[in-house]
Amino acid sequence: MGVFAFLASRFNYPEVLDGTAAQVLPNLLATGTAGRSVWAIYGFLPLIWIPAGVGAFHALRGVREGSMRVAMLFAVMSAVAMMLGLLRWPSIHWTLAEAYAAGSAADRTAIDATFVGLNSFLGNYIGEFLGELSFSVFFLLSGLAMLARGARFPRWVGYLGIFTAAAGLIGMFRNVSGVVDPIAALNNYLLPLWMIIFGVALLRHPASVPNNLSSLDSLTDS
Repeated sequence: MGVFAFLASRFNYPEVLDGTAAQVLPNLLATGTAGRSVWAIYGFLPLIWIPAGVGAFHALRGVREGSMRVAMLFAVMSAVAMMLGLLRWPSIHWTLAEAYAAGSAADRTAIDATFVGLNSFLGNYIGEFLGELSFSVFFLLSGLAMLARGARFPRWVGYLGIFTAAAGLIGMFRNVSGVVDPIAALNNYLLPLWMIIFGVALLRHPASVPNNLSSLDSLTDS
């Protein structure tokens, strides 16, 4: 949230993502070493999905081991995809910005095409679409596992995870149709709230027990 706030104030992020090379690259270069460093930090933040995926797997493997293995893989996929999308700014785009500042009109035309292509591939398709698809599936599978018998999680947490995942799966089509813009805007607030609740839930609640062991305990208690 801190780096997002910095980039929003210094670089007009995320609205700047819709700008042209002529609008964006000079502003990127103007953020200086501090801006480039913040972009680098921001680019590595998605690594947090890896321990989150491992933690969710160990907390819920007792009730849904197969689906939680898939969820953990989607968490890793999300981390890689989002890093590829974000790290283009302090690396490839930074180099393009330096070349744009010193280039001729012909050079700038070529740089503009490269800039647009990278934004489409690394930004829209990989970072946003694949990245958001992956962590939404991770949340969906985790939320469903939290509702399983023996999960030992409050049911409202599971329902919130499913709702957040559904909003994310719909909102990720914002680059395709403006119809989903309100849901995407809602998800911008819902996602950090869910991440905090999800993290606290994983820390506070014991690991789930396998369904067969839960049934055995019930028979023993009887």
